[in-house]
Amino acid sequence: MRKLFCLFLSLAMVAAVLTGCGSGSTDKTPTSAGSSASASSSSSSSSTPVEVKTKVTSTDKITIRVAYDVAESHPSHKATVEKFKAMLEQGSNGNITVELYPNSQLGSLAENMESMRIGDLEMAYLNDGTISASVPEFSVVGLPYLWTSIDAAHDALDGDFGQYLSQKLLDTCNIINLGYADVGFRNITNSKKEIKIPEDLKGLKIRTMTNPLHVEYFTALGAIPTPMSFSELFTALQQKTVDGQENPTALIYNNGIYEVQKYMTITEHVWTSCPMCIAADFFNGLPSDYQELIKEAAAATISYQRELITQQNADLASKIEEAGVKVTTLTDDEKAAFKKVAEDSVYKTAAKDYGQDLIDMAAAHNK
Repeated sequence: MRKLFCLFLSLAMVAAVLTGCGSGSTDKTPTSAGSSASASSSSSSSSTPVEVKTKVTSTDKITIRVAYDVAESHPSHKATVEKFKAMLEQGSNGNITVELYPNSQLGSLAENMESMRIGDLEMAYLNDGTISASVPEFSVVGLPYLWTSIDAAHDALDGDFGQYLSQKLLDTCNIINLGYADVGFRNITNSKKEIKIPEDLKGLKIRTMTNPLHVEYFTALGAIPTPMSFSELFTALQQKTVDGQENPTALIYNNGIYEVQKYMTITEHVWTSCPMCIAADFFNGLPSDYQELIKEAAAATISYQRELITQQNADLASKIEEAGVKVTTLTDDEKAAFKKVAEDSVYKTAAKDYGQDLIDMAAAHNK
């Protein structure tokens, strides 16, 4: 209840300051359909009754396009179909149409963010690494071993830490964060060898997000970090441009990454969030009842998405192992060695660049 309250509080605070970068409207994997999900998703949302509390009287006809980089089998897509799309279309009596574009169909996350900024896209799921290019403080979300549990990450992002970052995003880019969906804790895969200690990463080319703390951390581990868009990752692994990558288990499975990797190590070294964002100019131009409906639908979607992805991240490692990948789970002592590298490197950089107070604000939610 406390976490749900904090999430609604965060949404209310964001709505209160909506005077704040735009408004407006591929990943190649063997498990993705590769076509627009807007048509395939419409029957699912219209045939499944959903509960909507917001009373809508407006009859304006609008279309909301939602872009993201994950596959249709990923929890973010499922939750967006079954909650967000369904609630908006049913709650508005069909006057709001929600079109979904998974698998980077509308470009990379960086391109989606820029499209919202300039008024060419209404909504997108982003991630903290992408946002950090414009709002550097978001890099702190990706500080290795910052949070000790899923609950701690949720408490921080739904509380003061997340509210601070959301306000920074609004002030800097004129983009509203409707709430923090999950990607989860990240794990390392590669095609070369089993990884159990930091030294095992020496010389391996590892794709990372563009978060500068990630790049510095993998450099400190002895790897060769190679930042690139997620939409380019599968091909880069397939063609051996990079040896490995790091992502949460659900994404590794749903986007078929395990099919071009031989080894996976459960390191849980970094938490990644997936802010559900809407262009502020677009949002501010909507009738107030549509705004309230969007906030209600976003809160329900995020809550559901978190449940789904937490379950998938816990369950899918066994399926990856069944597919022939050697899966290694680090012990607490083995994780401590990876954390020590972070403390000796990126923690010092983060404190200098973003302030120790911001790190402490986030870490205070650890129990």
